[in-house]
Amino acid sequence: MDDSIIQGFSKYTKQQRIDALIQKYGFDLNLAQWLSSFESSDENTQKIINDLSENPVSNFHLPFSISPNFVVNGKKLFFPLVSEESSVVAALGNAAGFWSRRGGFHAEVLGTEKKGQVHFRWNGNLEYLQSLFPEIELKLRTESAFLVARMEERGGGVSGIELKSLPQILPNYFQLDVSFETCDAMGANFINSCLEQFGKSLQDYFLTSEKVSKGQRDCEIIMAILSNYTPESSVRVWVECPVTELLDGKTAAECLQFALKFEQAVRISQADVSRAVTHNKGIFNGIDALAVATGNDFRAIEACGHAFAARNGRYAGLTDVQIHDGNFRFSIELALAVGVVGGVTAVHPLAKLAMQILDKPSASELMMYLAVAGLASNFGAVKALVSGGIQQGHMKMHLSNILNQLNVPEENRADIQQHFQDKTVSFSAVEEYLKNLK
Repeated sequence: MDDSIIQGFSKYTKQQRIDALIQKYGFDLNLAQWLSSFESSDENTQKIINDLSENPVSNFHLPFSISPNFVVNGKKLFFPLVSEESSVVAALGNAAGFWSRRGGFHAEVLGTEKKGQVHFRWNGNLEYLQSLFPEIELKLRTESAFLVARMEERGGGVSGIELKSLPQILPNYFQLDVSFETCDAMGANFINSCLEQFGKSLQDYFLTSEKVSKGQRDCEIIMAILSNYTPESSVRVWVECPVTELLDGKTAAECLQFALKFEQAVRISQADVSRAVTHNKGIFNGIDALAVATGNDFRAIEACGHAFAARNGRYAGLTDVQIHDGNFRFSIELALAVGVVGGVTAVHPLAKLAMQILDKPSASELMMYLAVAGLASNFGAVKALVSGGIQQGHMKMHLSNILNQLNVPEENRADIQQHFQDKTVSFSAVEEYLKNLK
């Protein structure tokens, strides 16, 4: 056995894990003390954070920010955001204030159904399997009743089971494509538990049913797992106003020119994949920030969103613009699945606070808020792109990071920020200015 392979690392104490870091990389012996400075002084809080992951050695901090002035279906809200990019929070705040004076964001949930599959192989005739399926489905539902009972009490459960034959993928390959309603839970553990039980029941049916011949009793369960692609769990959000109100203090002609240029930028994102990826990344800047703050799985949300962007056979921008009869309408339709009970949302102190800031939303309401954050972020980005360009505002917001990297004393920062008010910000430009000061 290779002596360099560490066995049982997950069973190490935190100090032992830190000692392993020191030994491997030659870090300072005071590393443990430095890492502990990022931890909570409250033991209960720190235990919660430690239990969120495997092999922790410290906490990694990101800003927990607030963006005010959101109006969603007439309700006034602050949005809690977790992002390391200051321009994301600034863009959301600007868009929120802009649209709050123009009727706010309008949102509707189109569906909340989630999916999962049991993938299996069976050497038999599809038509015969279809004839057996009502009996199989009854067995699946009966033997999973103990898992589903509490979810059904809350109004959810298994909403449908469909048999699919997919020989073009693998010989003798089938799926049980299962639909779920999980109410206010994201439901991953519930769905996976149900699917694994379905797999066991399916195998048992083939082994024990008198209707299955001896040569067809072997059912190979390849895997049983939820899908993070949830096209039937989706939401639509839009904003609208007269074209003439798009730019404060500008003429009708200038507002129309801006609207048409904005529309062109969106049309490009719908046709060109190179632009579409960056366009959609800007959408998820906002969605991710709110998802992380509320303890939701931003990776699953992004994976689903990007798959949804390719639902028509090619990858395209997720937002749309309509200019008609002097009215400007900017919208997004997005598939996503979230939860407001269980998981990190139920235990992380700041995730709990985020839910309180959002007035304890239902899962459907949080779906709408996430899509609102995405549309707001995209509006800010596209508006900047077709106006003065993205870098002017972005780099001014990034100036504080540059000053931190260069270890600029606090007493000098105001003068530097004033100097760059009307100048292009870059690392080299700031560095050069500091040299001249010296």
